[in-house]
Amino acid sequence: EKTGGALRAIGIHQDHAVAMVMPNGPEMAAAFLAVTSWATAAPLNPAYRADEFDFYLDDLHAKALIIEGGPESPARAVAARRNIPVIELMPDEGGPGGSFTLSIPLADAGAPQPGPDDVALVLHTSGTTSRPKIVPLRQRNLTASACNIPGTLALTPPDRCLLVMPLFHIHGLVGGLLSSLHAGASVHCPPGFNTLKFFTWLDQCEPTWYTAVPTMHQAVLARAAP
Repeated sequence: EKTGGALRAIGIHQDHAVAMVMPNGPEMAAAFLAVTSWATAAPLNPAYRADEFDFYLDDLHAKALIIEGGPESPARAVAARRNIPVIELMPDEGGPGGSFTLSIPLADAGAPQPGPDDVALVLHTSGTTSRPKIVPLRQRNLTASACNIPGTLALTPPDRCLLVMPLFHIHGLVGGLLSSLHAGASVHCPPGFNTLKFFTWLDQCEPTWYTAVPTMHQAVLARAAP
Protein backbone atom coordinates (compact mmCIF):
# COMPACT_ATOMS: atom_id res chain seq x y z
CA GLU A 1 0.00 0.00 0.00
CA LYS A 2 2.85 2.41 0.81
CA THR A 3 4.50 1.67 -2.53
CA GLY A 4 1.20 2.23 -4.34
CA GLY A 5 0.89 5.55 -2.55
CA ALA A 6 4.40 6.52 -3.54
CA LEU A 7 3.70 5.71 -7.18
CA ARG A 8 0.40 7.60 -7.07
CA ALA A 9 2.30 10.62 -5.77
CA ILE A 10 4.14 10.94 -9.09
CA GLY A 11 1.18 9.95 -11.25
CA ILE A 12 2.04 6.30 -11.86
CA HIS A 13 -0.81 3.85 -12.52
CA GLN A 14 -1.31 0.36 -13.93
CA ASP A 15 -0.54 1.36 -17.54
CA HIS A 16 2.92 2.66 -16.65
CA ALA A 17 6.17 0.69 -16.54
CA VAL A 18 8.29 1.13 -13.43
CA ALA A 19 11.91 0.09 -13.97
CA MET A 20 13.56 -1.61 -11.00
CA VAL A 21 17.35 -1.75 -10.60
CA MET A 22 18.14 -3.55 -7.37
CA PRO A 23 20.32 -6.41 -6.18
CA ASN A 24 18.85 -9.76 -5.21
CA GLY A 25 17.51 -9.86 -1.70
CA PRO A 26 14.32 -9.64 0.35
CA GLU A 27 13.86 -5.94 -0.44
CA MET A 28 13.84 -6.61 -4.18
CA ALA A 29 11.36 -9.46 -3.69
CA ALA A 30 9.03 -7.29 -1.59
CA ALA A 31 9.36 -4.29 -3.92
CA PHE A 32 8.50 -6.45 -6.95
CA LEU A 33 5.32 -7.67 -5.25
CA ALA A 34 4.42 -4.11 -4.27
CA VAL A 35 4.96 -2.63 -7.74
CA THR A 36 3.06 -5.38 -9.56
CA SER A 37 0.07 -4.80 -7.27
CA TRP A 38 -0.21 -1.26 -8.60
CA ALA A 39 1.68 -0.77 -11.88
CA THR A 40 3.81 -2.70 -14.41
CA ALA A 41 7.13 -3.90 -12.99
CA ALA A 42 10.17 -3.90 -15.27
CA PRO A 43 13.12 -5.45 -13.37
CA LEU A 44 16.50 -4.80 -15.00
CA ASN A 45 19.89 -6.39 -14.48
CA PRO A 46 21.86 -4.15 -12.06
CA ALA A 47 25.05 -5.07 -13.93
CA TYR A 48 23.98 -3.33 -17.16
CA ARG A 49 26.19 -0.59 -18.57
CA ALA A 50 24.96 2.95 -19.17
CA ASP A 51 24.23 2.31 -22.85
CA GLU A 52 22.19 -0.76 -21.95
CA PHE A 53 20.18 1.13 -19.34
CA ASP A 54 19.61 3.85 -21.93
CA PHE A 55 18.20 1.31 -24.39
CA TYR A 56 15.94 -0.46 -21.89
CA LEU A 57 14.58 2.66 -20.19
CA ASP A 58 13.78 4.11 -23.61
CA ASP A 59 12.27 0.90 -24.97
CA LEU A 60 10.10 0.46 -21.88
CA HIS A 61 8.96 4.10 -21.86
CA ALA A 62 9.63 3.86 -18.14
CA LYS A 63 7.73 6.40 -16.06
CA ALA A 64 9.85 5.90 -12.93
CA LEU A 65 12.97 4.12 -11.73
CA ILE A 66 13.18 2.39 -8.35
CA ILE A 67 16.76 1.94 -7.24
CA GLU A 68 18.38 1.04 -3.94
CA GLY A 69 19.66 4.08 -2.06
CA GLY A 70 23.41 4.25 -1.65
CA PRO A 71 25.16 2.13 -4.29
CA GLU A 72 26.01 4.04 -7.45
CA SER A 73 24.57 2.85 -10.73
CA PRO A 74 24.76 4.32 -14.23
CA ALA A 75 20.97 3.93 -14.31
CA ARG A 76 20.69 7.08 -12.17
CA ALA A 77 22.43 9.29 -14.70
CA VAL A 78 20.48 7.77 -17.58
CA ALA A 79 17.18 8.33 -15.78
CA ALA A 80 18.14 11.92 -14.97
CA ARG A 81 19.04 12.59 -18.60
CA ARG A 82 15.67 11.21 -19.68
CA ASN A 83 13.76 13.10 -16.97
CA ILE A 84 12.58 9.85 -15.42
CA PRO A 85 11.74 10.25 -11.70
CA VAL A 86 14.09 8.24 -9.48
CA ILE A 87 12.61 6.65 -6.36
CA GLU A 88 15.26 5.58 -3.87
CA LEU A 89 14.50 2.50 -1.83
CA MET A 90 16.17 2.35 1.57
CA PRO A 91 16.19 -1.05 3.34
CA ASP A 92 14.97 -0.87 6.93
CA GLU A 93 17.92 -2.47 8.66
CA GLY A 94 16.09 -2.64 11.99
CA GLY A 95 12.86 -4.06 10.62
CA PRO A 96 11.77 -7.47 9.31
CA GLY A 97 13.42 -8.87 6.21
CA GLY A 98 12.18 -7.13 3.09
CA SER A 99 10.96 -3.95 4.82
CA PHE A 100 11.96 -0.63 3.28
CA THR A 101 11.10 3.04 2.92
CA LEU A 102 10.86 5.12 -0.24
CA SER A 103 12.27 8.57 -0.92
CA ILE A 104 9.05 10.25 -2.09
CA PRO A 105 5.89 11.23 -0.18
CA LEU A 106 2.75 9.14 -0.34
CA ALA A 107 -0.55 10.00 -1.98
CA ASP A 108 -3.96 8.88 -0.76
CA ALA A 109 -5.93 8.94 -4.00
CA GLY A 110 -5.39 7.89 -7.58
CA ALA A 111 -6.34 5.48 -10.33
CA PRO A 112 -7.99 2.14 -9.50
CA GLN A 113 -5.82 -0.86 -8.80
CA PRO A 114 -4.99 -3.20 -11.70
CA GLY A 115 -7.38 -5.89 -12.91
CA PRO A 116 -6.68 -9.39 -14.31
CA ASP A 117 -6.07 -8.11 -17.84
CA ASP A 118 -3.67 -5.33 -16.89
CA VAL A 119 0.04 -5.89 -17.55
CA ALA A 120 1.89 -6.72 -14.32
CA LEU A 121 5.39 -7.51 -15.58
CA VAL A 122 7.43 -6.76 -18.68
CA LEU A 123 10.66 -8.53 -19.52
CA HIS A 124 12.92 -8.42 -22.56
CA THR A 125 14.02 -11.36 -24.65
CA SER A 126 17.76 -12.05 -24.64
CA GLY A 127 18.37 -10.35 -27.98
CA THR A 128 20.81 -13.06 -29.02
CA THR A 129 19.77 -13.05 -32.67
CA SER A 130 18.01 -9.68 -33.00
CA ARG A 131 16.93 -6.59 -31.08
CA PRO A 132 15.51 -7.56 -27.64
CA LYS A 133 11.72 -7.63 -27.66
CA ILE A 134 9.36 -6.74 -24.82
CA VAL A 135 7.29 -9.62 -23.42
CA PRO A 136 4.30 -8.37 -21.41
CA LEU A 137 2.71 -10.63 -18.80
CA ARG A 138 -0.74 -9.81 -17.48
CA GLN A 139 -1.91 -10.14 -13.91
CA ARG A 140 -3.83 -13.28 -14.90
CA ASN A 141 -0.69 -14.76 -16.52
CA LEU A 142 1.33 -14.41 -13.32
CA THR A 143 -1.54 -15.73 -11.22
CA ALA A 144 -1.94 -18.81 -13.42
CA SER A 145 1.77 -19.61 -13.28
CA ALA A 146 1.90 -18.97 -9.54
CA CYS A 147 -0.93 -21.49 -9.15
CA ASN A 148 0.34 -24.16 -11.53
CA ILE A 149 3.98 -24.36 -10.40
CA PRO A 150 3.33 -25.18 -6.72
CA GLY A 151 0.72 -27.70 -7.82
CA THR A 152 3.27 -29.45 -10.02
CA LEU A 153 5.98 -29.33 -7.33
CA ALA A 154 3.54 -30.18 -4.52
CA LEU A 155 4.65 -27.16 -2.49
CA THR A 156 2.98 -26.65 0.88
CA PRO A 157 3.24 -23.99 3.62
CA PRO A 158 6.08 -25.76 5.50
CA ASP A 159 8.31 -25.54 2.40
CA ARG A 160 11.09 -22.96 2.15
CA CYS A 161 12.77 -21.96 -1.11
CA LEU A 162 16.40 -20.88 -1.31
CA LEU A 163 15.99 -18.35 -4.12
CA VAL A 164 19.35 -18.02 -5.88
CA MET A 165 17.98 -17.11 -9.32
CA PRO A 166 18.15 -13.42 -10.33
CA LEU A 167 15.05 -11.40 -9.50
CA PHE A 168 15.13 -9.71 -12.91
CA HIS A 169 14.49 -13.12 -14.53
CA ILE A 170 11.17 -14.96 -14.97
CA HIS A 171 12.63 -18.09 -13.37
CA GLY A 172 13.41 -16.30 -10.12
CA LEU A 173 10.34 -14.06 -10.04
CA VAL A 174 7.71 -16.65 -10.89
CA GLY A 175 9.36 -20.06 -10.58
CA GLY A 176 10.79 -19.34 -7.14
CA LEU A 177 9.09 -16.31 -5.57
CA LEU A 178 5.46 -16.22 -6.69
CA SER A 179 5.05 -20.00 -6.69
CA SER A 180 6.23 -20.20 -3.09
CA LEU A 181 4.01 -17.37 -1.91
CA HIS A 182 0.97 -18.83 -3.64
CA ALA A 183 1.56 -22.07 -1.75
CA GLY A 184 1.85 -20.17 1.53
CA ALA A 185 5.49 -21.22 1.76
CA SER A 186 8.47 -19.05 2.71
CA VAL A 187 11.37 -17.75 0.64
CA HIS A 188 14.98 -17.06 1.62
CA CYS A 189 16.51 -14.42 -0.68
CA PRO A 190 20.32 -14.33 -0.55
CA PRO A 191 22.23 -11.66 -2.53
CA GLY A 192 22.46 -13.72 -5.72
CA PHE A 193 24.06 -17.07 -6.48
CA ASN A 194 27.41 -17.73 -4.83
CA THR A 195 28.86 -21.23 -5.02
CA LEU A 196 31.22 -20.54 -2.11
CA LYS A 197 28.34 -19.61 0.20
CA PHE A 198 25.69 -22.03 -1.08
CA PHE A 199 26.21 -24.78 1.50
CA THR A 200 26.42 -22.24 4.32
CA TRP A 201 23.03 -20.92 3.23
CA LEU A 202 21.67 -24.47 3.28
CA ASP A 203 22.71 -24.77 6.92
CA GLN A 204 21.44 -21.32 7.85
CA CYS A 205 17.96 -21.30 6.30
CA GLU A 206 17.31 -25.05 6.00
CA PRO A 207 15.40 -24.87 2.70
CA THR A 208 13.30 -27.77 1.46
CA TRP A 209 14.09 -26.92 -2.16
CA TYR A 210 15.87 -24.55 -4.50
CA THR A 211 15.56 -23.86 -8.20
CA ALA A 212 18.33 -22.94 -10.63
CA VAL A 213 19.62 -23.34 -14.18
CA PRO A 214 21.87 -26.29 -15.16
CA THR A 215 25.14 -24.34 -14.86
CA MET A 216 24.29 -23.47 -11.27
CA HIS A 217 23.43 -27.08 -10.45
CA GLN A 218 26.75 -28.16 -11.95
CA ALA A 219 28.64 -25.64 -9.84
CA VAL A 220 26.88 -26.85 -6.69
CA LEU A 221 27.63 -30.49 -7.48
CA ALA A 222 31.28 -29.65 -8.18
CA ARG A 223 31.64 -28.28 -4.63
CA ALA A 224 29.55 -30.94 -2.91
CA ALA A 225 31.38 -33.20 -0.50
CA PRO A 226 32.09 -36.65 -2.00
